[in-house]
Amino acid sequence: MIHVTNLTQSFGKKTILEDITITIDKHEICALVGRNGAGKSTFINSLLGLLPVKQGTITINDIEVTKKSSEWKKAIAYLPEKFQLYPMLTGLENLTFFAQAVEKVADQERIQKVLTSVSLWDDCDVQVKKYSKGMLQRLGLAITLYQDSSILILDEPTSGIDPMGRKEILEVLKSLHDKTILLSSHHLDEIKQVCTHVVYLDNGKMNKYTVAEFLQTHNLGGIDS
Repeated sequence: MIHVTNLTQSFGKKTILEDITITIDKHEICALVGRNGAGKSTFINSLLGLLPVKQGTITINDIEVTKKSSEWKKAIAYLPEKFQLYPMLTGLENLTFFAQAVEKVADQERIQKVLTSVSLWDDCDVQVKKYSKGMLQRLGLAITLYQDSSILILDEPTSGIDPMGRKEILEVLKSLHDKTILLSSHHLDEIKQVCTHVVYLDNGKMNKYTVAEFLQTHNLGGIDS
């Protein structure tokens, strides 16, 4: 699904990512973990084609990420940590607006399906300015899911959300059995609950572990049974 080979990215004389080779396989839910400033955003922006690859290759569903090709973009959807919604519009109107940016006529049945999947259908006619942070985040996830991409990249999807809101987001993520997901997170409990693997970025290098291996290797305790 996502295959990175010998990726090196630098800014000036500073190397941010150094000779990274990593594969995220179909239906894995993989946490992207690293200290602040480790290069997580650089890695994500490279996967999204927002940063040109200086050395190495990235392929999405066997299609190389380059400016010359756009086919790979159909396979991937991205939810940034901070995203812009229209506060005076309802949840339904916001989703419809973004859906029409993808296709001229929004699929109303699909809109209802994704809003239901994130438990927002009952609040779809409420103005977004009245939504809680957790509801806003779920709406952002619904907008991402509407694209029906096979790969989701989520940047801190529970950032700044209260415990109940985090629980709701995690329940949605656990239900997405047909997706391959890469999510950046600082929350170890989330990783234990949701993820199958961890890619750990440190000093420009990246290693992939199962969650159990990551916890054991870094002396972070085990997974509760």
